[in-house]
Amino acid sequence: MKQRPDNTPIEQLLANTAIVLKHPKSAENIGAAARCAMNMGLSNLVIVRDDEPERENMLKMATHNAAHLIDSMKRYENVADALAPFSFVVGTTARLGRQRRAMTTPREMADKLLPFLKNNRVALLFGPEDCGLTNEDLKYCNLITTIPTADFSSLNLAQAVAVHCYELRYGLLHAENREKKGYSPKLADSFELEGMYEHVEQVLRVIDFLRPEDGDYWIRNIRNFLGRIRLRAREVKIIRGFCRQFLRYDSKEREKM
Repeated sequence: MKQRPDNTPIEQLLANTAIVLKHPKSAENIGAAARCAMNMGLSNLVIVRDDEPERENMLKMATHNAAHLIDSMKRYENVADALAPFSFVVGTTARLGRQRRAMTTPREMADKLLPFLKNNRVALLFGPEDCGLTNEDLKYCNLITTIPTADFSSLNLAQAVAVHCYELRYGLLHAENREKKGYSPKLADSFELEGMYEHVEQVLRVIDFLRPEDGDYWIRNIRNFLGRIRLRAREVKIIRGFCRQFLRYDSKEREKM
């Protein structure tokens, strides 16, 4: 079993990583993605879908080698619930736009993930084959990647999964001197962060910082800023505690009026 510089086996680090597929169009595509993940040592598969895909069609593309990924696959009906257990989320997209954050390549992604893999659960989020992830989906992401293709940027789902899984494994195999030994902070997970964002938004609305005409713009930028900080669970609790105390104080002052 290959070892990392800090003596953590690569397989153990990859076990903290999951492939999350939002609204995959066909069971065959899920199976093909599972096979790509398995080939690179990733064994956790999550789908966001209203119904259960046809198992036989998934296995047709997964083959018997990746059947265990299909059997252990978890299904959720929305993105928020699917990402709740994860502390670091990577969103994948081929679409560029004014409202989208700066992109990184899958290889740059791997470098950024390395310090967090030991003590945090990481999700690689992929959107539907026809339209990809929305801006609403990307608000959950700590990092956004795009594969640097030539003129035609459309890859099928399994190809995109394969590229990202390969780069992550490659990064782990060639990671000497890329990170501080022993540095692997435990970050707040998506569920904790979403609760904090709700509290922050409540406070900002109470003080009239958020106006109807541009409130979404400021909230999006605040989420991006706080997401880059990589908050830990205890730091999220501090921020939520401050917000709760402020809201209590405001409520009491309003009662006096």
